[in-house]
Amino acid sequence: MSNVPAVNITLMYSPAARVVHERAMSLSAGVTVMHALQDSGLLTDCPEIDLAQPEAFTVCIWGKKTTPHHVLRDLDRIEIVRPLTVDPKVARRERFQTQGTSRAGLFSKRRAGAKSGY
Repeated sequence: MSNVPAVNITLMYSPAARVVHERAMSLSAGVTVMHALQDSGLLTDCPEIDLAQPEAFTVCIWGKKTTPHHVLRDLDRIEIVRPLTVDPKVARRERFQTQGTSRAGLFSKRRAGAKSGY
């Protein structure tokens, strides 16, 4: 039995909406983000991930951008984030235009007999 402490991490990647690849791993202490990605096998299972292109994918730890040479700590969660396809403000504006004021927003669910706006 070795005395090298283990680092337990979770690796997350979502290639599309409602599709999530999650891998829990136990690695030796001092491992970097890039070594964890290579050891996970996710880069071979999902060939669309190209970390050489920084505008294509971002690597984060608990939602904060990091570098591939960052040394991991116990219970870190590595997230591979794909770029947004639509600006959230534009999507919300378009959704509101199609739904109208009766089905969207704060006052969309009214109780029967309630005053307007309550």
